[in-house]
Amino acid sequence: MMKKLMALGFALGLVSAPALAQVELGNGFSVTGSAVGQTDYMFRNISQTRNRPAVQGNLELSHESGFYVGGFASNVTFVGTDARQEVDGLAGFRFKLSGLKVDIGGVYYSYPGYTAGPGQYDLAFAESVMKLSYEINPVTLLGTAAYSPDFFGSSGTGVWLEGGFDWKTPVFDVTLSGRLGHQWIERNNRFGAPDYLAYGIFLQRDIAAGFSVSVGYYGTDINQKECLDLKICDNRFMAGLTWKF
Repeated sequence: MMKKLMALGFALGLVSAPALAQVELGNGFSVTGSAVGQTDYMFRNISQTRNRPAVQGNLELSHESGFYVGGFASNVTFVGTDARQEVDGLAGFRFKLSGLKVDIGGVYYSYPGYTAGPGQYDLAFAESVMKLSYEINPVTLLGTAAYSPDFFGSSGTGVWLEGGFDWKTPVFDVTLSGRLGHQWIERNNRFGAPDYLAYGIFLQRDIAAGFSVSVGYYGTDINQKECLDLKICDNRFMAGLTWKF
């Protein structure tokens, strides 16, 4: 059972989302959100929609103290299951240490409507996540570490480490980004794939009226035979359109 290597959003995983718009609510509170349409939904470079388009939404309530709560929703399609949507909840705290930005939080990935069949396991899981960023204008260096005590499909301990950069190029206000990560899973046979390397390079540009576009190339070192004989782990291009509100 492979499919969930794919889920979260922070993203990550997915095309890196541009900074969201912000609506001030008073008393230090603000709301950010976005709606996204893209040619695929990948979580850590594995398709969650069997290489089909996805429509997604993000919403976050934050306080000037650094605390935040939010949610993410997307369509999904996992072969051999009746899972058709993913709804995630997240919460955390953001702060700065000199020039280093730190984000410590947690994400719960759920699949409303999913029913485990014979020989199947629960898909839902939780992760603790820490993100770091450091800006050396015009480049921002990024790092992510995530830990799950029982990863997707009840596959045991899961650990994700990722590093990358965002470069605000001088060409047409385009941001060039690169990511390199590695996923470890305790029970690979239950998960459906070996531990693997994930990599990607992509471009993002704001357009107007809160819209932005992105396009990128993503891959893993998992071959098709190791990926349930499916093409959801293959290298691919992906494009997306985001509206920030």
